[in-house]
Amino acid sequence: MQYYERLKALREDKDLKQQDIANILNMKQQQYSNYERGFRALPIDNLKTLCLFYGVSADYILGLPDDLSYPKR
Repeated sequence: MQYYERLKALREDKDLKQQDIANILNMKQQQYSNYERGFRALPIDNLKTLCLFYGVSADYILGLPDDLSYPKR
């Protein structure tokens, strides 16, 4: 799974819209959509913000290693 697919899965697991995440990152929905579709690379500062928001590691979002499972709370 690519990192942008994990971004979408994390968002959908929380029943959030792209606009909700865009608001957290202080950007427009279309800009966030480009990250989630893999059209633009996610900047590290946004990656860090999303890791803190979702309570996951950067390794999980980036898929390192490939078989890293979803963290259980």
